[in-house]
Amino acid sequence: MTPQSLLERAADLHRRDALGEAEKLYRQILSREPSHIEARYLLGVLRFQQGRSEEAVMNFDRVLARDPGHRDALYNRATALAQMGRPQDAVPGFDRLLALDPRDFEALYNRGTALWNLKRYAEALADFDRAVGLQPGHAPAWNNRGNALRDLGRLEEALESYRKALTIAPDYRDAQANLGLPLFEVGRVEDGMAEFRRLAELTNRLGREPDGEIAAHVFQHDAEQAAWRRDHGDNSAFNILPGARVAGAAVHPDRQGIAEQWRTRKPQIVVIDDLLTPEALKGIRDFCLGSTVWLSSFADGYMGAFPENGFACPLLAQIAEEFRAVYPAIFGSYPLLYLWAFKYDSSLKGIKVHADFAAVNVNFWITPDEANNETGSGGLRIWDVGAPADWDFARYNGEARPIRDYLASQGAQETVVPYRANRAVIFDSELFHETDRFDFKPGYENRRINITMLYGRRAEKHA
Repeated sequence: MTPQSLLERAADLHRRDALGEAEKLYRQILSREPSHIEARYLLGVLRFQQGRSEEAVMNFDRVLARDPGHRDALYNRATALAQMGRPQDAVPGFDRLLALDPRDFEALYNRGTALWNLKRYAEALADFDRAVGLQPGHAPAWNNRGNALRDLGRLEEALESYRKALTIAPDYRDAQANLGLPLFEVGRVEDGMAEFRRLAELTNRLGREPDGEIAAHVFQHDAEQAAWRRDHGDNSAFNILPGARVAGAAVHPDRQGIAEQWRTRKPQIVVIDDLLTPEALKGIRDFCLGSTVWLSSFADGYMGAFPENGFACPLLAQIAEEFRAVYPAIFGSYPLLYLWAFKYDSSLKGIKVHADFAAVNVNFWITPDEANNETGSGGLRIWDVGAPADWDFARYNGEARPIRDYLASQGAQETVVPYRANRAVIFDSELFHETDRFDFKPGYENRRINITMLYGRRAEKHA
């Protein structure tokens, strides 16, 4: 067979995903004609499909050495580099494509994404603006444009861009997921909660990718919750309870001089007892017990509920808003950034030592005191040393041993706040902290539950 007929046969096999057979034919062609450009290019594409990106780039380089204007080799080389986590190396390739054709939509879109990954947000926005001008019906371009606007602090414009993406593609989960947090930041907390609930409903409708084998602690939690829900008349597989606002206040007024404690204490750690009104405490507890939002599991044995899972309701919005209203000396102008809840096995481990990315951390507990077997423990340990300014999120939320070594080197002293139902600990988010050892009674309603809300960015505190 001629090289051309071999190439046609190989390309047909390639299209039908018979990659091993196609590779043999590409190599057969290259053994006869080492400089055969298309066989070399398609071998690079095959390597890219196999996840062997370094070899793919090497093959594309050999193509470009002979044909510098080979558009597909340029594009796939740059795309491979971007997917390898090398956006700085990908950008010049997209530049070359745009020099050949300034209206190349794919090159604009992908260069914008690479620039965004490099935190060059203004340049990324310029590319996404041009991209949506060329293809106004491309939902991912509108979504990524929203991301660039968000990171430039142009939150209302970001929201408009995400909504444009959803107008084009109503089931586009990425855009739906991106709406909630900017709404929190502009002070529309309940609207943000509503968007996260829509995301959870959309995810449930479209289906969720399985996370692999179910861990024993997950299986046990889910079985306990299903039994509890059946006992309360709920046989559905998926249900997020309304979590409605309470008619009166959700957060008790400051009756303990907390604002003055916050102003004078170093480090800033305050403890508030009898935090929520009875109606609010019951409402948020019912929501946590009955809602199927506990979809994140952690190896140490606890379950997580995040806004993206549906941990979002009007009552949570009311509580978050009232924290700022009741304690303006603590929260000032800091917006709610994020929130979550953890639910623990009765006797497994809690969260290891870490710091958070915000300015102020609110952590409160809602399981009745009767569930706690040891009244002097089960709460939170907080050190008087914070994460250094040059540590990034991965480092101050990484392995525990380097953090403990750092704390020891600084002579850090810890404060232990024992567990108590309806108790909150508010503290500087930079301070290292971890779950104290705990021993709670078995049974679904006895599982320790804590809720965390983060306010303000870490950088704002130092501005």
